[in-house]
Amino acid sequence: MRIHYIQHVHFETPANIFRWAEEKNYPISGTKLFLNEKLPPLEQFDFLVVMGGPMGVYDEDKFPWLTEEKRFIEQCIKADKKILGICLGAQLIADVLGAKVYKNSYKEIGWFPVYLTEEGKKSISFKEFPEEFTAFHWHGDTFDIPKGAVHTAFSEGCKNQAFEYNGGKVVGLQFHLETSEESAKALIENSVEELMEKGKYIQSPEEMLSDKERFSQIEKLLFRLLDNIEKT
Repeated sequence: MRIHYIQHVHFETPANIFRWAEEKNYPISGTKLFLNEKLPPLEQFDFLVVMGGPMGVYDEDKFPWLTEEKRFIEQCIKADKKILGICLGAQLIADVLGAKVYKNSYKEIGWFPVYLTEEGKKSISFKEFPEEFTAFHWHGDTFDIPKGAVHTAFSEGCKNQAFEYNGGKVVGLQFHLETSEESAKALIENSVEELMEKGKYIQSPEEMLSDKERFSQIEKLLFRLLDNIEKT
């Protein structure tokens, strides 16, 4: 299976998705939109991963490539590709599918529990997942669940944390399972201003990096999720 990822800023990489691809011996290529790289022809990949970023889906004026990216994601959905959207990536998929994307009541930054919905417990993407798990979060926006999609997860601070569409081939996650200790440090270093804010769901850098075991735990969950998408 050929994997292609879209990256929006230099400090939000696929991180542990690289490790999964390496273990599977799958080729992985990428488009760095912040460097104005071109998106590939659809026939060059089987699985698209759309990464996160600090911009919003509505920021086309500042980031004109968002318009082309949305068209590309729409084409991938119509072409029956496997797609994983993470944070901004999930918001872009939701937007393409006609759902509203907007500011969440809270910013979630740090480690917080995620709970599967009743539909999520029976979903393809979260097969063999615990009903509750701790994930890494870094977002201020959220999305409505697109028409025809299944609402699969929620958190205390954000009711729409995940969805799946097209029989589990398309998955949107508001939270992060791909984050490694190194990629978390990069996020912290490049988003210091957000950590100056006070909020119920905003942790300090020390809190976010204090427990290395958390990174191992979400890597295992990431691999399980990717295995589940692979089988769709």
